[in-house]
Amino acid sequence: MTTPRLVIRNFAQIAEADLTFGDLTVLVGAQGTGKSLALQWLKVAIDGKEICAALGAAGHPTDKPQVLLDLIFGTGMGAAWNATETSVSFDGKKLVPRTIPKAGGAEPSLFFVPAHRSMLISDGWASPFQRLTADTPVVARLFSQNLFDRFSTRGEGDLFPLDRVLKKAYRERIDDAVFHGGHVAIEEDRQHAKRLRLTHGEVHLPFMTWTAGQREFTPLLLGLYHLLPSRKTLKHDAIDWVVIEEPEMGLHPQAISVVMLLVLDLLWRGYRVVLSTHSPDVLTAVWALQRLRENDARWQLVCDAFGVPSRHMRTVAQAALQKEYRVHLMAFGDDGRVRSQDISTLDPGDENDAVSGWGGLTEFSSRFGHAVRIAVRESGA
Repeated sequence: MTTPRLVIRNFAQIAEADLTFGDLTVLVGAQGTGKSLALQWLKVAIDGKEICAALGAAGHPTDKPQVLLDLIFGTGMGAAWNATETSVSFDGKKLVPRTIPKAGGAEPSLFFVPAHRSMLISDGWASPFQRLTADTPVVARLFSQNLFDRFSTRGEGDLFPLDRVLKKAYRERIDDAVFHGGHVAIEEDRQHAKRLRLTHGEVHLPFMTWTAGQREFTPLLLGLYHLLPSRKTLKHDAIDWVVIEEPEMGLHPQAISVVMLLVLDLLWRGYRVVLSTHSPDVLTAVWALQRLRENDARWQLVCDAFGVPSRHMRTVAQAALQKEYRVHLMAFGDDGRVRSQDISTLDPGDENDAVSGWGGLTEFSSRFGHAVRIAVRESGA
C-alpha cells in the first residue's frame, strides 16, 4: 500500500511543502505558515469534483482558473498561483486549476472540519453554503452546509448526549470536560424559529452565551456525528479521510484529551485523520502513542493514558497501537518562505531543534524551565 503524498511548490507563502500521510498526520507551525492552505489543497486533490459541483449549484463560475481559486481559497487567492512556478501534485498526479473539476470521485471522500467553526453558526443556526460569500474558503462553506442539513432534518430534541452515537466512556468524558451536565438541543424560540440551546435544568442558554470552548467544540462534535454511523457500520461508506483544523480551539487540556480520544475512535473505524494544531497537548498524545507502540505496550496502557476505563475500549486501544503517526512542521526560512520538515520521531534528544522542540511547541516552557534551573543553581538552593 503506497503512502499518500502531497507536494506543493510556490503557492502563496509556501515555497515547498512535501507531506506524506500516516494513519494520523499532524501539521504544526506558527500562524501564517500555510497549514490551512496545504490542507485545503488536500481536499481539492481528493474532492475537486464535489467542490466544483457545490460552487456551480450556488451559481458560481468554475471555468475560469483564477476565479475558481478565489472561490476555493478565498477572495484574492487566485493571484497566489503562478503559471510558471506553482505546482501541486497528489500521489504523483499533477493538479492545475483547469483539472480541479475532474479531481476525485462521484462522492466526497474527505470530510473537512475547519478552524473557527463557531463563526459558521449565526444566531444558533448554521448557514447554508450559498449564504456564505467567496470570502469564506470553500471547505468552511461545505462544513457549514453539512451542519445546516443536520439541523434542518432533525426535529426538536437533544443533540448531546445521544445514547447510540458515542460510547458511554466518550459521553461521560465530554460531559465532564465540556458541558458539565448540560444538554445541547434544538429548541423552538418564541418566534417559532429553531435554534441551538444549552439547557441546565430550567435554564436555556442561547448559543452566543455559551463558553468559547462549548461554541467551538459543539460544531466539531456534530460534524463528527456525520462520520459515526450506526453501531452495525464502522464508517461512512464513501469517506476515507478526515481533516480537523485546530481541534484544541477554546478547550481546556482535559477537553483536548477527549478530542484525541475521538480521533482514536476515528482511526479504529478506518479513517485516515489529519490534524493541524498549535497545542503541545495534541503532540504529547501522539508522542505517547508512538512510544507505547515502540515498546509493545499493553493496550490497557492506552486507556490509562487517556483516563478511560478499559471496559469496552479494547478494540480502539489495540488499533491505536497498530497505527502509523506522522508529524510535519511548516516554518518560515531565512528567505521568508515556508518549507515543510518531517519531525515525526518527536525525539526530545534529537540534535535537530525542530524535532526535539516539537516544532517550537515546547520552546516556551523549555526556556522558562531553563531560566528557573539557572536561578536555582545560582542561588545555591
